[in-house]
Amino acid sequence: MGRKIDIYDSTLRDGAQSEGISFSVLDKLNIVRELDELGVPFIEAGNPGSNPKDLEFFEKVQKLELKQANLVAFGSTRRKNIKASEDKNLQSLLQAKTDYVAIFGKSWDFHVTDIINTTLDENLNMIEDTISFMNDQGKKVVFDAEHFFDGYKNNKEYALLTLVTAAKTGVESIVLCDTNGGTSSTEIAAITKDVVKKIEGSIGIHCHNDIGIAVANSILAIEAGADHVQGTMVGFGERCGNANLALIIGNLQVKGDYKCIPEENIENLTSTSRFIAETANIILEPGMGFVGKHAFTHKGGMHIDGVNKAPHSFEHISPDTVGNARRFLMSEVAGRSLLLKKVQKIDSSIEKNSPETIALMEKLKVLEHEGYQFEGAESTFELIIRKELGKYKPFFELKYFKIMGEKPSVDEEFSAYAIVKVNVEGEDKICAAEGDGPVNALDIALRQAVESFYPNLKKLHLTDYKVRVLDSKDASAAKVRVLITSSDGERTWSTVGVSTDVIDASLKALVDSIEVKLISDLEEQAKRYM
Repeated sequence: MGRKIDIYDSTLRDGAQSEGISFSVLDKLNIVRELDELGVPFIEAGNPGSNPKDLEFFEKVQKLELKQANLVAFGSTRRKNIKASEDKNLQSLLQAKTDYVAIFGKSWDFHVTDIINTTLDENLNMIEDTISFMNDQGKKVVFDAEHFFDGYKNNKEYALLTLVTAAKTGVESIVLCDTNGGTSSTEIAAITKDVVKKIEGSIGIHCHNDIGIAVANSILAIEAGADHVQGTMVGFGERCGNANLALIIGNLQVKGDYKCIPEENIENLTSTSRFIAETANIILEPGMGFVGKHAFTHKGGMHIDGVNKAPHSFEHISPDTVGNARRFLMSEVAGRSLLLKKVQKIDSSIEKNSPETIALMEKLKVLEHEGYQFEGAESTFELIIRKELGKYKPFFELKYFKIMGEKPSVDEEFSAYAIVKVNVEGEDKICAAEGDGPVNALDIALRQAVESFYPNLKKLHLTDYKVRVLDSKDASAAKVRVLITSSDGERTWSTVGVSTDVIDASLKALVDSIEVKLISDLEEQAKRYM
């Protein structure tokens, strides 16, 4: 293993500045545990001077027994023309009781004179006084040189002088920040290399993704001599986001000769990334390298055949390396070999050239022509296989449903109601429910009715619902495809329905979702008694 790189995660501070993300105190505590388990050495946990929530978090996080992570409280240099000891934000940093503090200071002369309206000399005093004060309080300081690359291009001598001031005062690392996220890769590499030559000690890099190259720029800075890299675990953050640490760790440690986290923890990279995305209530980008759902997914028949023969023919690493999984998508271009694997899960006696296999291939092509898409809803296709092979028995029959909607007045919200009647082995059950819309009401009423016969459905819930219009030229008569994702807290699966009616398409997907859950539970129970 080669050169050690300090990974510095800012998910809880910079990441929390992303639109639509608001972590609770419990969320932040859970993310700290996950990052610590992954082996991230530095976790920037928030700005205790900015809000009461961060202060509460820093009080509670002290009770966690972390294995290796160092918590970092984040704040700015003292305000202009006062003593560091009198600055309320610096006092808040001390209240956080972390061994490390991150202090950001201005390194772009324009920001000094036109944004915080002070002199260049006073800005240097602010940097020196703040770091000295924190050192006197026993804190280890990481200095973030804000807007460094813009400052370097505008006034190289002054930008470097801010770094010299921080270095001589005493810091653990000096971080070069591409705060606006617009510096080119060529500039990042050349400027970082110049800084490494001129400034002794640890040099870090902090990139934003405004032009889409934050990960590449971070890696180039490391190659130019930086040994500390900042970002957020799945790349979310202010504006277009921060450098994605999952990708940086994958590239540096899995593909390169660097050590970022303990080697045995690399296999946890995917689960940690997905946990953080789930906690932030965002959908992890499926096409994200290393950890995304599509990272090791194959659809073309030639690709699937190649991977089956030699995985490295179409995969740059084994998905197991980072805890991800290989997926073969079911579609008309996937080929008979993949279909056979799906069929043999249900009936191992069927072979590649069996009539059943050929018939199912034709069925697949017809259904996809009608608008079905199984590459994201393989659970529905498994039900189709069972039906075609005569190995399917419905757990319930939907006898009747009715949906009503009303908007009593302009000022009142739309209400939707659903009534369903199901039959299980001759016994009828009728349930009614109110929902946020007709599909939601139908979903609730259907599950309530079936739950009375199958209590294990109580944990079943929808996690995603997507509608795609297939033939927009037909306007309101167009076919729609509904894809829903369901979970019982342990497993997740997707089902699909197609119809010219969105309610009918949704109902097909909902019924399949319940059937998949019941079949899976039955098979799991059978395994326990084998």
